[in-house]
Amino acid sequence: MDIARQRLRNQHLARPQFDKPSDVVAWLGAVQAQDYLGALWALGLRTTAANQHDIERAIADRTIVRTWPLRGTLHFVAPADVRWMLKYLAPRVVARTALHQKRLELDEAVIARSTKLFVSALEGGRQLTRGAMYALLEAARISTAGSRGLHILWRTAHDGVICFGARQGRQHTFTLLDEWVPQAARIAERDEALAELARRYFTSHGPATLQDFGWWSGLPSADARSGLEMARPHLIQARIDGQLYWLSSSRNAIGKGSRMSFLLPAFDEYTVAYRDRSAVFAAKHAANAGAGTLSPTIVIDGQIVGTWTRAFKNDAVVISPRPFTKLGDAGARAVSAAVRRYRKFLER
Repeated sequence: MDIARQRLRNQHLARPQFDKPSDVVAWLGAVQAQDYLGALWALGLRTTAANQHDIERAIADRTIVRTWPLRGTLHFVAPADVRWMLKYLAPRVVARTALHQKRLELDEAVIARSTKLFVSALEGGRQLTRGAMYALLEAARISTAGSRGLHILWRTAHDGVICFGARQGRQHTFTLLDEWVPQAARIAERDEALAELARRYFTSHGPATLQDFGWWSGLPSADARSGLEMARPHLIQARIDGQLYWLSSSRNAIGKGSRMSFLLPAFDEYTVAYRDRSAVFAAKHAANAGAGTLSPTIVIDGQIVGTWTRAFKNDAVVISPRPFTKLGDAGARAVSAAVRRYRKFLER
């Protein structure tokens, strides 16, 4: 089994079938989104024809939600998933930041006061920028100096009080989660949540290992293993080079057709959702490992072969590919095709 090509298929990078960004997010379970513009492109890549405005419209229409559900990191998630993910995944993340919170002199009384301020200011569907949220805190003599303001926002989002709203121009806003996203049928039991998280991950990201799932979810080893065991009826296993991988039992292989090329954004699920990235990153490029996983990457036939940058000039976007080695004519044509897709997404 070709791990890389199968992941391209399961992540809907190769031959995407989803028309709506919300369907992509629900399929993947969560899409890393601290690089906002890059995350828009991550969703666009996995739809049949959505452009940047379509993704932002989905956010404004509340069919996808941006908050901190996994690993203390920003992700897009489906409205139906946001509350159970926060309920079962956020407390452990918050507990790990107790020492940092103490260093910032943020006790539970300060968090409670901040929460009350936010609820009062945002009730009625209001959305406020980060600067406005900080101004609320400062007016109440709650310092936002250093990283205090960001940590307060982060913590109240983990508590399920706030989430991101729609952008105002280039400014991100915050709003009340309970007003922004309707209540959905709850996953009532922790075991059910673990099983659903594992099923979603291995179905959409497989082939992947138990260690990959633990990394992506942020779960302790015992919980990750428990989730996998409960999800096993929906999965098959494959032993490749002595390593045990899991993936959907209804997998569809990709044929050896034309070359598949992509310009992936930074922090794309194809690169960061696995502890072991050797299946998509050749050992000969080990010196570029940091750039190849945390930067925007060029992927040809499933393999990371370089990085890329973009710059806007008037109404145009200039793409600068930076391959690790010379790509040759076929590789250059593949990159050109990927560039055209990105320009179409941006409508530039």
